[in-house]
Amino acid sequence: MKIIEIPETGSTNSWLAANAESVGSPAMVYALRQTAGRGQRGNSWESEPGKNITASFLLKPLNVRPAAQFAISEAVALAVVDFLKEISVEAKVKWPNDIYVGDRKICGILIEHSIMGREITRTIAGIGVNINQVEFLSDAPNPVSLAQITGEAYPLPEMAGKLAFCMEERLRQACSPDETAREKLHEEFMGNLWRRVGFHSFFDRKRGEAVSARILAVAPDGMLSLETEGHDTRTFAFKEVEFIIKEID
Repeated sequence: MKIIEIPETGSTNSWLAANAESVGSPAMVYALRQTAGRGQRGNSWESEPGKNITASFLLKPLNVRPAAQFAISEAVALAVVDFLKEISVEAKVKWPNDIYVGDRKICGILIEHSIMGREITRTIAGIGVNINQVEFLSDAPNPVSLAQITGEAYPLPEMAGKLAFCMEERLRQACSPDETAREKLHEEFMGNLWRRVGFHSFFDRKRGEAVSARILAVAPDGMLSLETEGHDTRTFAFKEVEFIIKEID
C-alpha cells in the first residue's frame, strides 16, 4: 500500500477524493495537521497538530456488492483493533465503527463509498487515532490516546506504516471472493464488539426513549438488533440508536 504524508490539509477524506486519480489505489494519506477533520453525524474531529494519526485510505473493494458494504466497515474497524493489539492495547469496536479502550474513545472512523449500479467503485475510509495527544479540549465524551494509556510517545511515520499493514490484511479478507473469509470477518467483528455482553443503556431515537438492552446481533448490512430487558427485540439502522455513555472525570 502506498503511504503519503502531507504537512497539512482541511480533511484527509476531502484531499483524497480530490486527488484519487493521481494517487491510485490502495493508498493511505496522513496529515501532520488536519484543520477540518470530519467525524460521524457531521461532528468535527479534534487532533493536536503532529500528535495523532489523521489519515484516509483509498480503496477499490472488488467482490463487495453495495448491499454487503458493511464488510468494509468491519474490516476497517478490525484493522485498528489489530494495530492497537500490536502495541499491547486491547480495544473494542463500538457499533458501528468507533474504537474504544475500556469506556474511552481512541479512534473515530468515517467511511464514504462511491457506488455505480451494482458496484462500489471507490471507498474512502477516514481514520483518526489518538496517539501522542495528552490534553483534549473539545466536549467529545471520554477521549483517550495511546500516550495516556501507556505513558510512552510514538513516532507517527512508524505508526502509520503499522496501521497501513493491518488495513491491507483486513481489506484482503473483506474483498476475498471466498465467502467463508467474509463470514469469519463478521464473526471476529461480533467477537470484538464493545459492550457485547450484558444489558446496557441505549437511547432509541425512533421511539424517543432510553432503554436497557443487550446486543443480539449485527446483520451483514450493519443493522443492529437489541433485546430489551422486557424481551422486546428492536432493530436499528445507523443513527437510529445510540449508547448512553457516562462521562469519566
